[in-house]
Amino acid sequence: MKKGIALLLALSMALAALTGCSGGADSGDASAEAVTSAESSAAELTDEEIAANVAALIDAIYVQTRTDETDAQCAAAKAAWDALTDEQKALVEGENADPDYFGLDTGDASADDPRNQDDIGENEILVVSFGTSYNESRATDIKGVEDALAEAYPDWSVRRAFTAQIIINHVQARDEEYIDNVEQALQRAVDNGVKNLVVQPTHLMHGAEYDEMCEAIDEYAANFETVSIAEPLLGEVGNDASSVNEDKQAVAEAITAAALADSGYDTVEAAAEDGVAYVFMGHGTSHTAKVSYSQMQTQMETLGYENVFIGTVEGEPEETECSAVIEAVAAAGYTKVVLRPLMVVAGDHANNDMAGDDEDSWLSQFTASGYFDSVDCQIAGLGRIEAIQQLYVAHTAVAMEGLVVVSACDTDDDAAALEDGVYTAAFNTDSSMFHVNEACDGKGTLTVENGEMTIHVSLVSQNIVNLYVGSAEDAQAEGAALLEPTVDTVTYSDGTTEEVYGFDIPVAAIGEDFDLAILGTKGTWYDHVVSVTDPEPAE
Repeated sequence: MKKGIALLLALSMALAALTGCSGGADSGDASAEAVTSAESSAAELTDEEIAANVAALIDAIYVQTRTDETDAQCAAAKAAWDALTDEQKALVEGENADPDYFGLDTGDASADDPRNQDDIGENEILVVSFGTSYNESRATDIKGVEDALAEAYPDWSVRRAFTAQIIINHVQARDEEYIDNVEQALQRAVDNGVKNLVVQPTHLMHGAEYDEMCEAIDEYAANFETVSIAEPLLGEVGNDASSVNEDKQAVAEAITAAALADSGYDTVEAAAEDGVAYVFMGHGTSHTAKVSYSQMQTQMETLGYENVFIGTVEGEPEETECSAVIEAVAAAGYTKVVLRPLMVVAGDHANNDMAGDDEDSWLSQFTASGYFDSVDCQIAGLGRIEAIQQLYVAHTAVAMEGLVVVSACDTDDDAAALEDGVYTAAFNTDSSMFHVNEACDGKGTLTVENGEMTIHVSLVSQNIVNLYVGSAEDAQAEGAALLEPTVDTVTYSDGTTEEVYGFDIPVAAIGEDFDLAILGTKGTWYDHVVSVTDPEPAE
């Protein structure tokens, strides 16, 4: 029996190594040699060596990059795992591999829908998520959002993409469920002749994952007639910890209401009177968008939710680190704690980092502090909350309409000629891929001289290398007057700085849309519509 398992392992590893070969005579010889080598190496292997080989196969697919070999490697790893005895499975241990990779029961995968179907039609909503390998959460939280969008927009086809290839590989290898990554999903849309693409990320904020998604979409944008990226859950980031918005308020109210209901209280006041504090644990990030977590704490306080606290696994911002949150809750005098994830899915972080048995889990740390009479966990992702689903639906509606949001006080008088001077003004665009740097709060510096107006805006990176007032087609004509970038230094709310490109853009009129083409680093021009509104004298 042991020799048979070892032979299968060796053959699986040989298969993974040979998947890149072509179908010529040399590859046939190589395959025969690999089989002979596998038979030889399988002769004498201990249980530990057999388990180590399976761990190596798992580690080979625990990667963020998809290759031509990925499908075969996933199949090889699962076949090797299935051939192990229970005793051998318990011995599997690698850099990332462990018995739970294939052995942990996370729910019924068949309850999920990977939404990787063709026959999309002309209109597609692509829902982009980080992803989770927890089947129950994927089917309830991510699919919950997707289902709500499909119900709200029956004339649009809803499709899925995950940004985490590691998770895609895990689900494929374990459950034979095939989920597209962002590039695969975009190529599927192109191949199906999609004309109008709306991308709805389920990300919490404008963080690193969101930025990477936008860059991937930028590579495909020219293949569609229209592309629009909807806001993530918490909306615009804002400048500092005091910046809140309607999205953050809606999220704060929705998640607190869900937590109260699950613990049997009607109001936050009733829970507070009973000594109960709620701690929502997010992921945390070193990205400048981490201020969003501080803003959520501000939002809770603004709503009067004094017994609600925000923390993060990564401890960024630092006041959201577990020990800091424990001290804050204890100092406020609460004796009972309810932990709940501030994440779209209730996956690995919720089940292990928050509610796990290890001594460094939040459940263990809160319990070990000795401050509290009870510490309970609610393992539920945000995606299953109907109010959260409807917030995504609302964000998608704005993206579909291509709205440029301007102040309600905009009137024709705003378009009147301004006196010479320097102003701050809002720079509005039709795309989440092209906008003012978050450090500038959506605004630029408008200079009026002899009746002529120019706005200087700092962008989010150095990925846009030229602008042109007019269409992308005209920008490529010989002699077109392209706008050249300046190198601007922006300062984020946490004090960090970054060099980005800025541009001086001529403005014909305040409050009127005009065409502005952009050139990316890949050499492709894109059409956009922008406007300048709300000029105020610079201080």
